[in-house]
Amino acid sequence: MMPKECFTIDEVLGQEKAKRLLRRAARGGRLAHAYLLHGPAGVGKKSLARAFGNYLNCLNPTPEGDACRLCSSCRKLASGNHPDRLLIVPDGAAIKIAQIRELKRALTFPPLEATYRVTILTEVQSMRREAANSLLKLLEEPPPGNQLFLTGDSAGEILPTILSRCQQIPMIPLPLDLVTRELSGDGIPPTTAATLAGLADGSLGRARTLAGLEFLDLRREVVGRLLKTRPNRPDTAETIYSLAERTAALSELLPEFLGLLRLWFRDLLLIQHRQSQRLINRDLGELLEEGAGRWPPARLPEAFKLLDRAERQLARNCNRTLVCEVLYFALL
Repeated sequence: MMPKECFTIDEVLGQEKAKRLLRRAARGGRLAHAYLLHGPAGVGKKSLARAFGNYLNCLNPTPEGDACRLCSSCRKLASGNHPDRLLIVPDGAAIKIAQIRELKRALTFPPLEATYRVTILTEVQSMRREAANSLLKLLEEPPPGNQLFLTGDSAGEILPTILSRCQQIPMIPLPLDLVTRELSGDGIPPTTAATLAGLADGSLGRARTLAGLEFLDLRREVVGRLLKTRPNRPDTAETIYSLAERTAALSELLPEFLGLLRLWFRDLLLIQHRQSQRLINRDLGELLEEGAGRWPPARLPEAFKLLDRAERQLARNCNRTLVCEVLYFALL
């Protein structure tokens, strides 16, 4: 299920500190030329930039500091037809210099209707150096009537020249109970929703992506079949080859799946240290005790090393099927 579009600031989930910082700046007349909202993927960066832009352009904002939803500006913004809202997204893998040049031409004209023309540039960590350099002057001093919002998944991956010219607003992972509640509202069973929230580490967007990819079903199959497989049995090789082929078919999502397996072994470690209240894979409750017996504490460090090695091999573009075969044989 696709997440709903947030329109008001209060509709953005969590991120109370970021909301307070932006509202305080607006009320005090101290808005920076450009804001960078950075943090993990799927925690509401684009939604907050959109919602705050709506508030800035609302003709009758609420006393609490939010868009009214009712004025002509709000209605146009809600329908995506406001002439003073620009959204720049990566063209393919990155925001390209041609997009920045076109943006700079557009911003030389004053806003058509609103007090501010709000421009949102997403995933700026993907921006190549030539595009970033073209953007620098605009970030330092945008033409009057323009407000810039940039979003990026990790401040550490964003070019320092961009960071130094923006007011940074950190965005944090959402509380797991909040993500669980939202997923339950999507119709996902509560236990599965709690598992997805934990696997996604507080990212509602990532949790919904995992739900749509049916990763949990594949994780259950791999874990369950590995538990039933023993070395040197006649059917062992056939089982491993089958599992390797299934998981290798995930293609570029395979590292993400290996991350789920890492969390499985992390849960086994927690069980063995009597920390069951912190488990993530709660929907595999019937397999966790069996897994704790199969992979005792002495074997778990080796399991983590095997996963590390597999991830390094994938990063070097090794054959995915062979990587999975070696991993699964070694985990038996």
